[in-house]
Amino acid sequence: MKRTLIVGNWKMHLNVAQSSLLVARLHKHIDGHRDIEVVLAPSMVALQPISTQIDRRRFRLAAQDAYHKDEGAYTGEVSFHMLRDLVHYVIVGHSERRIFFNEGLDVVRDKVSACVRNGMTPILCVGETAQERAGGETKQVLHDQVVSALSNLTGVEVANMVIAYEPVWAISTFGGQIAKPSDVVGEMAFIRHQITELYGSHVSKHTRIIYGGSVDDHSARAYLEIDDCDGVLPGNASLNYHKFTGIVDSAYKMNRDKKDD
Repeated sequence: MKRTLIVGNWKMHLNVAQSSLLVARLHKHIDGHRDIEVVLAPSMVALQPISTQIDRRRFRLAAQDAYHKDEGAYTGEVSFHMLRDLVHYVIVGHSERRIFFNEGLDVVRDKVSACVRNGMTPILCVGETAQERAGGETKQVLHDQVVSALSNLTGVEVANMVIAYEPVWAISTFGGQIAKPSDVVGEMAFIRHQITELYGSHVSKHTRIIYGGSVDDHSARAYLEIDDCDGVLPGNASLNYHKFTGIVDSAYKMNRDKKDD
């Protein structure tokens, strides 16, 4: 059974002391649940100190990005190889990386490969802009992003990874509008269909697909109830321990209600 995945992307917020305080509050308010996996993605400078602070029975760590070369003369970069003892997940291809740092399909593909090569799980982010959606290009964009990113992976590797559908038009960073679950259900099904076409239904069934796009404690459950949704990737809400705790609680209550049914 796939565990519901809740990933808090802190982006470029919080220094080391502030990050430590947030972790302490999350420890106090979030209980461990066997069917829920909670992942924290702090800034790169906070990863190492937080790795010694967190209770790994309740939380896992993710890096927000890394460089695809394992080592070399790349001043200022941090490689996947350097992160392998610190984190379980790495976010790859986030829309902010694609847009602000011009990361194209080939860069994202190489990062996904490097992540897997170094024994970590990629959280591959895919999604269309408002212009692409208005132009009827959503399926083509998702197809290109998924197919290219997975092109160097085996079926087993794909089954163990995570794909986050984050429509750029629904992300607050870009002044997005809130996407209703009905607005994204078809796209999430399309992503799973792409995996089925590439690797078969067995792999597709095991690959976790999560939703990211201005998720908070009030909206999380509605997305989690989508058939093809296995979790959520909140951004701003993950910086507020009340809201992030509420998201985890929503996932727990939903799973409990399903068992009761």
